[in-house]
Amino acid sequence: MSDTDEKIEIESITSPNHVQRVNKAKFMAMRDALLPVLPSEGPGMTVAEAKAALLPNLSQELFPGGEKAGWWLKAVQLDLEAKGVIARDGKRPVRLVRTGK
Repeated sequence: MSDTDEKIEIESITSPNHVQRVNKAKFMAMRDALLPVLPSEGPGMTVAEAKAALLPNLSQELFPGGEKAGWWLKAVQLDLEAKGVIARDGKRPVRLVRTGK
């Protein structure tokens, strides 16, 4: 199995006890692009702001022209929230911060 076919299990804060298998390379690329752009203190960053900030750093090989970046951003967001790595500030629109975990 090549690196581009390898799968990883992810969770979702909105569906406890549900695990989904996704492409590991794309997940890790999105995670590695998202975490550095998120602030560690409030008020946080909206999902749209995070997407705009991470797109220039996203792998063009895996996400040519930002293709499917929105779906992968949401998948990574929900998994990292389930693991406590990022959190919402509780206000609308959703604003994300790193927790330090």
